[in-house]
Amino acid sequence: QVQLVESGGGLVQPGGSLRLSCVASGTSFSIYAMSWYRQAPGNQRELVAAITSDSNTVYADTVKGRFTISRDNTKNTVYLQMNSLKPEDTAVYYCNAHIILKHYWGQGTQVTVSS
Repeated sequence: QVQLVESGGGLVQPGGSLRLSCVASGTSFSIYAMSWYRQAPGNQRELVAAITSDSNTVYADTVKGRFTISRDNTKNTVYLQMNSLKPEDTAVYYCNAHIILKHYWGQGTQVTVSS
């Protein structure tokens, strides 16, 4: 009963910033752990960042210090602030909502980092 709509992807130069957002519809947003994954062609889908229902966060080593995940339960929204972007950050970014064994995925938003 969760649908996710991502936005904020696009083209950016190395060193630039983007802010992704994911708006969840349905009930009980606040009880879900939320996360961002990314997948580039030829690569496995990898966890970028996650935030629990009580706002604990984890990050992939590759993005620590550059990316920040946050959530606003009043807006049913999770954000990914991406700073100091690198070409290797280029990927499709997916929003995920998780509770126990249930996972819900957004359609993805393309992030391309190139000069």
